Amino acid sequence: MKRILITGGAGFLGSHLCEHYLAKGCSVIAVDNLLTGDLSNIAHLMADSRFSFIKADVTNYLHVAGKLDMVMHFASPASPVDYARWPIPTLKVGALGTHKALGLAKDKGAMFALASTSEVYGDPEVNPQPETYWGNVNPIGPRGVYDEAKRFAEALTMAYHRSHGMPVKIARIFNTYGPRMRRDDGRAVPNFITQALAGKPVTVYGDGTQTRSLTFVSDLVDGIDRLVRSKITGPVNIGNPREMTLLEIAQTVKKLTRSRSKLVFKKLPVDDPKVRRPDISLAENALGWSPKVPFEQGLPRTIAFFRKTS
Repeated sequence: MKRILITGGAGFLGSHLCEHYLAKGCSVIAVDNLLTGDLSNIAHLMADSRFSFIKADVTNYLHVAGKLDMVMHFASPASPVDYARWPIPTLKVGALGTHKALGLAKDKGAMFALASTSEVYGDPEVNPQPETYWGNVNPIGPRGVYDEAKRFAEALTMAYHRSHGMPVKIARIFNTYGPRMRRDDGRAVPNFITQALAGKPVTVYGDGTQTRSLTFVSDLVDGIDRLVRSKITGPVNIGNPREMTLLEIAQTVKKLTRSRSKLVFKKLPVDDPKVRRPDISLAENALGWSPKVPFEQGLPRTIAFFRKTS
């Protein structure tokens, strides 16, 4: 891969992918409309002659001059707070944005890589979730705008693969954390850290027994890189099979920040998943991938980022 375009390249995950492929000697084009992305995430890359940034909305039109070897579609609001605030843009980037990105890849004869999500499983009735599970999604609920956008994106990606013979890769990304997450992201880890550092009550929704499986961002990037270099199409679960309760995560954040914040419990949002844990057998067997960074190592690195940027 010599020249790669990454939509959502100024976002949390996208910026880490830009960094990763530049380090591998590739040229990288980041495309972002900065709805949830931030130029500060890629400011340190701007001086590299192999890196360029285009501010654009991929739901409208997407074209760049010259050859591309891979198009990675990572643009989308990605937290419940975001897609509650921007439900229509979330649907549009999953549908129209995926269509435009696929069209660009087809035109360039490039590989296409889709950032899908564990949210395609909805509030699962199977735990852990294998790729063969079709999910339990409420299509008209408030979270449905994200869940169904990603399910449609997967369907459209496979349609291009079958109809046009395009090489495609689908990664189902589970809960990921690390440096460059936004303070107002709305997901558990940045919420807990921001509240704990500020000495504010740490908000746990429900009774805290809901589970999440947290992957440090460097592990996720490694998994995605292994997928795009493999011979398989996917979808492939990329996530950490270690299941933790939200209460356990909140208490760990309080401990590591040495915060005296109190835990407060609020009503569980509609359709919030009760469990989340990936079956990563396929990633282990086909990609030789498994997460390496335990939560006890990744969380301090994430806290340090939040302290530095506070």
